[in-house]
Amino acid sequence: MTTNESLIPKHGGYRKLKSFQVAQLIYDITVRFCDRYIDKNSRTHDQMVQAARSGVQNIAEGSQASGTSKKMELKLTNVARASLEELRLDYEDFLRQRGMEQWKREDSRRQELIDRRCTTSDEVAAWVQEVHHRGQNRQSGQEQSSTMNQKSTQSTYQEIAANTALILLTVACSLLNRQIAAQAAAFETEGGFTERLYRVRSQKRSSGTSSTPPTKSNPSNNK
Repeated sequence: MTTNESLIPKHGGYRKLKSFQVAQLIYDITVRFCDRYIDKNSRTHDQMVQAARSGVQNIAEGSQASGTSKKMELKLTNVARASLEELRLDYEDFLRQRGMEQWKREDSRRQELIDRRCTTSDEVAAWVQEVHHRGQNRQSGQEQSSTMNQKSTQSTYQEIAANTALILLTVACSLLNRQIAAQAAAFETEGGFTERLYRVRSQKRSSGTSSTPPTKSNPSNNK
């Protein structure tokens, strides 16, 4: 126990968390993806957007709650992780139901995107377009009708965009797994707010006892 332990430790600062930054990027690209490829009147559209939003909001709320409740911080971070897992399944379903390829773990495009370190949805969109053009150039020797080419282009964009989201979700979930493990270990070692309150009060009492001024004598006793 440190001698300067405070009752309310530093908390918040979630904007500096890598997990928050990646989750926020996922939210932005999910809104973009759903508006473009999912029927706006479908439940899937709303559920995907809400799952992405839940990932962001619960990371922030958990960070803010950590000042008075490590247990709540752990719970909300786990909710964020679960929300992003739900979103990951939605993207996988999107690919499977349309007969599109889900990139394998060893696909070089996965590491390429991670190394790109995109921070905005525009940067991600530019990367998707870049990957699409490379694919189109490889197929340039094949003759296709304009209708078939348009259909192929649309499907390719959807496939690349969905796989891009899945790559970023893998990164976010990995970060949150480590964050949850660290929070759990800290909770086991240091306890929560109740334990902190006990330590701080004990420290105050101990400090007060050692510095208590001597009791003044009653003048009447000297008479």
